[in-house]
Amino acid sequence: MTDLKILYKTFLFFVIFAVSGSMFAQERFTISGYVKDASSGENLIGANVYIKDNLRGVSTNQYGFYSLTVDKGAHTLVASFIGYETVELPISLTQNLRKNFSLEPQMVLTDEVVISAEREDKNVKSTEMGTINFEVERIKTLPAFLGEVDILKTIQLTPGVQSAGEGNTGMYVRGGGPDQNLVLLDEAVVYNASHLFGFFSVFNADAIKNVNLIKGGMPANYGGRLASVLDISMKDGNNRTYHAEGGIGLISSRLTIQGPIQKERSSFIVSGRRTYIDVLTKPFINKKSPLKSSGYYFYDLNAKANYLLSDKDRLYISGYFGRDVFGISNKEADFKTTIAWGNATTSLRWNHLFSEKLFLNTSIIYSDYDFDFSARQTEFDMALRSGVRDWNGKLDFNYFPNSFHNLKFGLNYIYHIFTPNNASARVKEVDIQLGDAVKLYSHEGALYVNDEVNLTENFALNGGLRYSYFQHVGPFDRYVIGDLNRIVDTISYKRNESIKVYNHIEPRFSLRYTLNEKSSLKASYTQNYQYIHLASVSGVTLPTDIWVPSTDIVKPLFGVQYALGYFRNFFSNEYETSIEVYYKTMDNIIEFKEGATPENNVNNNIDNNFAFGKGESYGAEFFINKKINKITGWIGYTLSWAHRDFPDINGGKRFPAKYDRRHDLSVVVSYDLNDKFNFAAVFVYATGNAVTIPIGRYFIEGSVINEYGDRNSYRMEPYHRMDISINYLAKKSRKFESSFNLSVYNVYNRANPYFIYFENVGSIDEMSLQIKAKQVSLFPILPSIGWNFKF
Repeated sequence: MTDLKILYKTFLFFVIFAVSGSMFAQERFTISGYVKDASSGENLIGANVYIKDNLRGVSTNQYGFYSLTVDKGAHTLVASFIGYETVELPISLTQNLRKNFSLEPQMVLTDEVVISAEREDKNVKSTEMGTINFEVERIKTLPAFLGEVDILKTIQLTPGVQSAGEGNTGMYVRGGGPDQNLVLLDEAVVYNASHLFGFFSVFNADAIKNVNLIKGGMPANYGGRLASVLDISMKDGNNRTYHAEGGIGLISSRLTIQGPIQKERSSFIVSGRRTYIDVLTKPFINKKSPLKSSGYYFYDLNAKANYLLSDKDRLYISGYFGRDVFGISNKEADFKTTIAWGNATTSLRWNHLFSEKLFLNTSIIYSDYDFDFSARQTEFDMALRSGVRDWNGKLDFNYFPNSFHNLKFGLNYIYHIFTPNNASARVKEVDIQLGDAVKLYSHEGALYVNDEVNLTENFALNGGLRYSYFQHVGPFDRYVIGDLNRIVDTISYKRNESIKVYNHIEPRFSLRYTLNEKSSLKASYTQNYQYIHLASVSGVTLPTDIWVPSTDIVKPLFGVQYALGYFRNFFSNEYETSIEVYYKTMDNIIEFKEGATPENNVNNNIDNNFAFGKGESYGAEFFINKKINKITGWIGYTLSWAHRDFPDINGGKRFPAKYDRRHDLSVVVSYDLNDKFNFAAVFVYATGNAVTIPIGRYFIEGSVINEYGDRNSYRMEPYHRMDISINYLAKKSRKFESSFNLSVYNVYNRANPYFIYFENVGSIDEMSLQIKAKQVSLFPILPSIGWNFKF
């Protein structure tokens, strides 16, 4: 109760502080409304609305809404967004005004783009740190791996974000693990954001409107993860005309259809993607081959609809369903196995405008991730299943008392159902006892308040508090482990019986001090608690990884991050630069004990197999970003360290995290030669991954026994690669657009290490046995071509 009192008093303080600023001011009125794309009716996220004389203004929220309170009298109101024509509107304020803007997309890149972007100075003027917003159309011009435009691979090219390995979409942000990233699609959690064991992401770029990454200074309206937030918004659908777009690539095709349900009032979008390697290769497989029925494919389906109920109410419903299916079938050996995994999400959201200053979004959200493995040989059958399912309810308020405050407050509740590895087996008609099916249940809730306030002309604060609550409940059987790692007792909990409760206050704040019109200093401090964990036995994120809740044994992850940065823009905001340094600590990290595997979960609790430790990471990030005119791109460099300390791992000695990487460099360039041709290139360099290898071998009774060195004490060779692409606009008219993309991955054919294995050469009997280390590399130079169309 003490924590709730603190949150309540903080909320009252923020409200009184926000409202008091306008109580003693001269007479003021509020202008509010929405900013939209004139061609499609899509709401524009992060558009600027401001008064031209003093440049005071606001940015639109996630639904394109803005609210700006200014003095009574004559003003020039400006609405702008990069890539769109700026609109200026003379107004005379004598009462509150509702004004919606429709911005026309800019068709030609000229010097006028710089003028329209004059107020695009968020890099300097906002309190945001470690935040990057990605334009999807910009991502589409970059080189594509096997023709697949990939949002997550683009994010890996930014400082502070590292990949899991060659071609992998797993993200490691500022020393955190892959489970420490909150990935949201229309507010629904996506637990596994990759296809093909991590080589492609689940996000179809044709269905995506906005991508925002937060890796430092996380505001209080986000929670449940330590490292980052990746907030992705789907397109709403064109509410004016019907359109279709798609593409055909080497391994997959996609199609998106959108249009009005009721013109200017409601719209829909449906987008699908599927690989067809399994279909294309079947005719080339010998009919007599025992593997004739084997294959792999994945697919995605995105759908969304919205309806404008009134001038104050709008309803959204969106969903995603994706699946990977991998099968091996050998008729001669009477063997068949199927591995399938995927995500399903649904979001139902209602926007309501109480007044010109108070905006509400209510959300009901469903998220599900599951992994299924089944195998059969002769008369033996085996199955393995794991996953996590959430039911989520949210209330998010946005209050704009005046132009100096942006107050957010709300609450969130999630009901989790976890399914750790559940195994079953059968021989003929006889079931093999592998333990009862296990499900873990928990409740998670949060209350938050956050205010972004301009205290003076130069000084701004984004401060907030988040109260989080987590409860693990029954039914549940706790197996008590005694000496010799044997179960000595069992404690049974009934349905909904409380097993363990955690609750915490999480303070967050970011500060910005403007040095001049072109530069600023920023600092941030964040505390985060994470109540769910990902248990992995591999060095990369795989669908076999297991999500588990905090329990009476597994404590919540706790992270503290400090960050300091210098931000400067050049040439009328054409170039954005920043230098950020950070230091982060992490408590209660989990790993499987040395020698333990998920199979030890049979007739046992999986958390009895965990070891617990701490983490530390620190580093510096350098970023140069050019967002407008014919040449765009960025350069990002990260110098970082990430360590782990586990009393029960590596003999209690500190060791590098498996994603510790000293140097990480990315260079991205995109050049519009003319209206027809675009050229792009990407270069990446990174310190080699940390791995554990044998340092000695012994021959005992004719067998080779390995002696391993300290954990992650060996570095593989550095990783570097260059990709290039050419985009050619073959035809463009009012009714049809056709373009081609030619990409070359790993253009100079670098053999980057994926993993190292050891091979025995010779014979022990002949005293000629040698152990040789061999490197496995995945992708040589890979050209690809794709055709894209719109009509």
